[in-house]
Amino acid sequence: MMRPVQLCAQLLGLTLLATAAAAQEEADPQAGAPSLEDAHVVFLGEVHDNPAHHARQAELVAEIRPVAVVFEMLTNEQAATIHPEDLADEAALADLLQWEKSGWPDFSMYYPIFKAAGEAAIFGAAMPREEARRVQDEPRDRVFGPSAGFYGLDQNLAPEEQAEREALQMAAHCDALPLDMLPVMVDIQRLRDARLAETALEALSMHGAPVVVITGNGHARTDWGAPAMIAMAAPEVPVAALGQGEAGRDALDGSFDLTEETEAVERDDPCAAFEGSEPPAN
Repeated sequence: MMRPVQLCAQLLGLTLLATAAAAQEEADPQAGAPSLEDAHVVFLGEVHDNPAHHARQAELVAEIRPVAVVFEMLTNEQAATIHPEDLADEAALADLLQWEKSGWPDFSMYYPIFKAAGEAAIFGAAMPREEARRVQDEPRDRVFGPSAGFYGLDQNLAPEEQAEREALQMAAHCDALPLDMLPVMVDIQRLRDARLAETALEALSMHGAPVVVITGNGHARTDWGAPAMIAMAAPEVPVAALGQGEAGRDALDGSFDLTEETEAVERDDPCAAFEGSEPPAN
């Protein structure tokens, strides 16, 4: 369920941002899609276990100098425990966030991003698994809360998009998901996209621009990820998204305002454990 203060902050912020965006458009009517430097919300995508992607995110955070940074990897409660002085000690910050229990890659890859954030406000947008799993038994909009309609969670996707998303979920899970779980996985992805979008808008309404969002490439895509949900909820907010790929690997799924490529990371085949097994029948 969404926090009431978050909804109020967002709604108040949208009114203020609409006025600011209109003034900016009047001053520069030829302005096109915002670059990473002039967007109000900047999504910096990643492949989670690629150190080069995190190094690039840290470099861009230092250049953009955001007033707030939203992390997909943190809950709101974790983010609230961080104070500027905590950023000086990598080990202490990792302990404070209980990072080893989080399931995310080594904290040493993420710490430079925190360090580059400086005095920026830190927000967490992680949706706890137990909350996400509620979509197996409850409608998406009820799980998300009163603002679900802003992000289209009260509506079903077009059949073509639903099918494409389900195919991506099946591939991402090594063709090992039961077919009846595919719509649930798509719903969870939409909920997480919406949580990222709403948290970014909350940060923007509370602190102003720019806001940087650190997240996986799938959430950063502009066609149906969190940037698309901001465009739905607050179309006056300039948003830009970077997707980071790997050389020699498949092209990035989806669209981005900017894409970059680094060397690929050597990793074990995540689907090796499923080789020789029968695909799910239902």
